[in-house]
Amino acid sequence: MLMESIAWAEGTSGGVASVTGGTSGMLSLLPFLLIFVIFYFLLIRPQQKKQKQQQSLLDALKKGDKVITTSGIWGTITNIGKETVTLQIADNTKIKMQRENVGRVRGEEEDKDKDKDKDKDKDA
Repeated sequence: MLMESIAWAEGTSGGVASVTGGTSGMLSLLPFLLIFVIFYFLLIRPQQKKQKQQQSLLDALKKGDKVITTSGIWGTITNIGKETVTLQIADNTKIKMQRENVGRVRGEEEDKDKDKDKDKDKDA
C-alpha cells in the first residue's frame, strides 16, 4: 500500500512539471523573438527601403541627367541601355558603365559648388 501512494504521487507531479515545462519553453523563446524584431526594424527594413529608393532612381534615369557614380565620377548621361549607361565626363570623353553603378542624380546646387571649386583651383 505504501508503494502505491508513492507511485501515485510521482505520477501527478510529473504531469504538473510537463505543464510548467511547456510554459517555460515558450518563455525561453521570447528573447530570441525580441532580438529578431529589433534586427528587423534596425537592419532589415531600412536596407529594403534603401534598395527600393535606389531602384526607383535607376528606373527614372533619362538622357541629359547629371549624375554621380558610386565610384565618384561626375558626368552627364548621353545614352541609356537596358543594363548600361554612357556618361560624358569631359568634352570628348565618354565612358560606358553598368546602370547599377549610378549612385545619385546631381542637383543644381552641387553644380554650383563644383564650379566654385574650379574657380578656386584656377586662382591657386
